Amino acid sequence: MAEPYTIRIYVPAGDPEGLKIVDRLNWTGVGVAFPRLLWPEIAARPEFARAGVYILSGTEEGSADDLPTIYVGQGDGVGERIRAHYAEKEFWEWGYAFVSSNSGLNRAHITWLEYALLERARNAGRCHLNNANAPREPGLTEAEKADTQGFLRELLRILPLLGVRVFEKPVPIASSNTPRAAAVPVSQIDDRDTIVVPAQEDGFRDVFLAENCWYAIRVSGGMLTRIKYIAAYQTAPVSAITHYAPVRAIEPYGDEGKYRLVFSEAARPIGPIPFANAPTGSMQGPRYTSLARLKLASKVADLFIK
Repeated sequence: MAEPYTIRIYVPAGDPEGLKIVDRLNWTGVGVAFPRLLWPEIAARPEFARAGVYILSGTEEGSADDLPTIYVGQGDGVGERIRAHYAEKEFWEWGYAFVSSNSGLNRAHITWLEYALLERARNAGRCHLNNANAPREPGLTEAEKADTQGFLRELLRILPLLGVRVFEKPVPIASSNTPRAAAVPVSQIDDRDTIVVPAQEDGFRDVFLAENCWYAIRVSGGMLTRIKYIAAYQTAPVSAITHYAPVRAIEPYGDEGKYRLVFSEAARPIGPIPFANAPTGSMQGPRYTSLARLKLASKVADLFIK
């Protein structure tokens, strides 16, 4: 069972979108979260003169999906390294530094932390890495490794509270085995179990059909445990729903509250169900219907009759 813990977040300027100093009782480290725009103002803070690791996060130009790009680094004084990246790397919007509060981290410790964070990011698959090289795991004594792993555990407890989840493997929010809601009176039944998503030609071909999944979409919270199927509405010039698939799992995708829907089998053709006389804008974003309506519909407007 997970252990409860308390994190203290200090906001020096009183701006929740600005600099944050993060620590917790009996931890030998301190975290600093800051937007890139503030770097010139805060670069002289004493935390940045200490040994530690840092994470730069943002969106790289030309990225084909909505996953964030991150860079993980380390330094005996993290500020010098961040200063160089401020001048050389344009993608990052936020920085996160974790340093020792008692000079307890040496070069081997911070190199191990950098290695461990990069390994976790690769295994999680929730971001693009801007790092060109992958460091090898440095040799630590058994005691040193135990202490450094403890520092990493505290760091990983803090990051999700700052909105950074790229080091966590996505855990399905819902799956085909998720229990359905309890029965309700017929007059109150909402039978929606299918999400209909708009898809451009390349995304439909390369992801919906080739990868048997669909990602970077928002799903209403109340629908997360109810979705059992997904249907693709191919945008212009097709302008019709042409395929559907059963959903095996819904997983978090990236850091911005979006999801990845994983199919249990390849998508099957249906219809096509044309846009026809549906109201303008009806399929600009995800919509919900039922599989029964989907199979009976002759046009898009038939899916969303209340």
